[in-house]
Amino acid sequence: MISDHLNLVEQHRPDAESIADRIAQYLAAGGRIAQLKSPPRNPLPPPRSTRIDPETVLKRRPKPISAADRKTLRKMADSI
Repeated sequence: MISDHLNLVEQHRPDAESIADRIAQYLAAGGRIAQLKSPPRNPLPPPRSTRIDPETVLKRRPKPISAADRKTLRKMADSI
């Protein structure tokens, strides 16, 4: 890919050459570079605990009002 920031590329060239020289020295001294398997991109979350804390208060939705109760409430409100 051609960079629009050629000046920036040229600015970092000495660093890249220095790294390449050090890698060459490492390999010449008998060093080895191992290419390892990459880690998974999205690691699995830890498994959920099956333990339920007895102190936990469960938040439950109240049961909705039935249609018959709603009609009764409307009649009571109209009578007032």
